Parts: sequence; C-alpha cells; structure tokens
Amino acid sequence: MKILPFDYAVRNLGRSKVRLFLSLFGSVLVTLLVVAAGSFVRGMTASFAITGAEHNVILLGSGSEESIERSEIPLRAAAIAAASLGVRERFGEPYLSPEVHVALGVDTTEEGKGRLTVVRGVRPVAYLVHPSVQIVEGRCPEPGSDEIMVGGLVASKLGVADLLVGGKLWIDGRSWTISGRFRAPQTVMDAEIWMPLQDLQVVAQRDNLSCVVLTLDPAKGSFEDVEAFAIQRLDLELSAMRESDYYAALVRFFAPIRFMVLVTAGLIALGGILGGLNTMYAAFASRVREMGTLQVFGYRRIAVVISILQESILTTATGSLVASAVGIWVLDGIAIRFSMGAFGLIVDAPVIALGIGSGILLGCVGALPPAVRCLRLPVNEALRA
Repeated sequence: MKILPFDYAVRNLGRSKVRLFLSLFGSVLVTLLVVAAGSFVRGMTASFAITGAEHNVILLGSGSEESIERSEIPLRAAAIAAASLGVRERFGEPYLSPEVHVALGVDTTEEGKGRLTVVRGVRPVAYLVHPSVQIVEGRCPEPGSDEIMVGGLVASKLGVADLLVGGKLWIDGRSWTISGRFRAPQTVMDAEIWMPLQDLQVVAQRDNLSCVVLTLDPAKGSFEDVEAFAIQRLDLELSAMRESDYYAALVRFFAPIRFMVLVTAGLIALGGILGGLNTMYAAFASRVREMGTLQVFGYRRIAVVISILQESILTTATGSLVASAVGIWVLDGIAIRFSMGAFGLIVDAPVIALGIGSGILLGCVGALPPAVRCLRLPVNEALRA
C-alpha cells in the first residue's frame, strides 16, 4: 500500500494558522489539566507514603488508630516500652520518641484568627526516629524558652511568602520565636511546627502523650513483639501500628478527594476532546476535495487516514510537550493546603508520561471520527465539494 510521505502532514500544519493555534491550545489545555490532576494525586499519596519509615512502629491509644491527634497514652508508656522492646540504640540512646500531636490555631500576627496547624511536641531523640527531618537553618528549640521550629511548607500553610529564623508566630494566642527551620520533603511533617515536648504539654494542658514512635532493631525484636506488648499491658491501653500502615490508612481516607479530582479532570478533558472534534470536523470539512484528489492519485483511504493521524498527533504531541514543560516549571513543588496540613505537587516521570499519553490520545480521538466521515463520500462527490 502506497503511504503519503510524512512531510506532507508536516506541511499541512502551516496551511491554516488559526486551525493550528486552536489545536495546539486545546492540547496544551487538556494535557496541563491532566498533569495538574496527576501531580495532585502523586503529591498527596507520596506525602503519606514516604512519611512512614520502614522499621518505625507507633504506640497510640486504643481506639485512636485513625487519628494520632485524638490519642492519649500515659507518660510512663515510653519508659516501659524502652525497657521491654527491642529498640534500636545509638551510644546507649534508644530510638524511642514520646510525642504530643495537637492541632492549634497558628498565625503570623497577634490579632489574626489563626489557621489550624499540627504542632508536634518532641524531644531531641525525635530526629533519630524521623531521619527524613533535616534542619536547614537555625537550631532546635530550647525547652522553656518559647521557641519553635517550622517545616518547609508551614509558610504556604499560613499563606505567607516565608518564615524567617528569629521571627514570631502566635500559637493559641501566645508569641513564639522561630529558632530554626527544617525540611522533610514529601512528608506530612514538612507542614508541621515542632516545639519541646514539655512546652506543648503546658500549652495543650495535658499530662499525657499522643503516641510513642520507636524504631525497631531487626536483630532484637519484631512488630509482632510490639503487638504482644500492647495486648499484654492492659493498664496502658495501647494499640501498635506500623508507621507505614498508619499513613497508608490516611491515604485511603483521602481517596474520595483524589477520585473527585480525577473525575473533574476527566470531565474537563472530555470537554476539550469534544471541542477538538468540532475543530477537526470544521478543518476536514474544508478539505474533502483534497482527500478526493489524493484518492484519484492512487492513495487508498487508509493511507489518507494515516496521514491525517500523523498531522493530528504531531500537533497534539507538540502541545503536550509544551504543557509538560509548563507543568514542571509552574506546578512542581506548589504547596496545597488541606485541613490541618499541606503537601507539594509532584510532577515526575509518570505524571509527564500520563500527560503526553493523554495528548496523543486526544490527537487520535480528535482526528479519526471526522476523517472517517469525510472519506465515506464517493470520490466523484468529494471532487465536487
């Protein structure tokens, strides 16, 4: 079968500047929307999945497995767990972090209403248990000094450009000095505020803990040992969960939101495809005589369809590449606020592949129906069109 040369499809792109612009604009819009939806889902999923370390286990209050903020366990649970379980150690320091997690109103001014933000009360050992946390500026807050340390996404959470070391934040109506900043990329901790454990207990008016996070030494113990410990110590009313399982449950909790984002993106993409169909119908309706002439020259209808597909896919693929570049430049890393936390959009290889694939699909779906309809005409009618 004789096939039309590829440069024929390339030359046809420049025959109508308006049609070329509309096709490019439609493919850029649809692809950019798909990239935005994909980066949202990837960012939300990764922020929870990466937070949980492989050997970390959370001891929290029985019945509070779905929310650490609601959990309450006695202070002595930390010391008992350290003595009873095979916890990893460094220079005699056990990898066991007693913590308090509270959602408090935080603002940059004293008069502000404050936005609910997760504040985590920790001891210095927390940096061993959570290795993804890296201090990038300043130092750890000192107990009793009204000092805090902020994550990289806290500024976006509060709606400000940046939070500087030495600046002030008002938490629950009280002024706190920012002693340092940390980063925990692609984790929920990046949107948290950390302060000394004792200080947060005073602010929250509680004499207990939210949880104990510990890192197991595989040579000394297993998760089953922690589960057995939680079951046996009825006086502590504990429940044991792998840290990865806890955040995986949060991913499932936010699944309806991800589904709504994908459905919305799909509906708008469908609108873009229908708009592309109208553009293609209008474009090919004016080229019926050209298609008839090509058949007179000996080209079969399938060859004409292949040439039209090449032209359409070349246009939409170019638009997809432009949209992907815009997505990497504009969307990657943008912070999205949700309830008490935040996460960053991720535009990586799978998201780019999804965007380019959607653009190529748009080219195929947009070109085939009008091409087939126009080629159904008999050659003599096509030449008189």
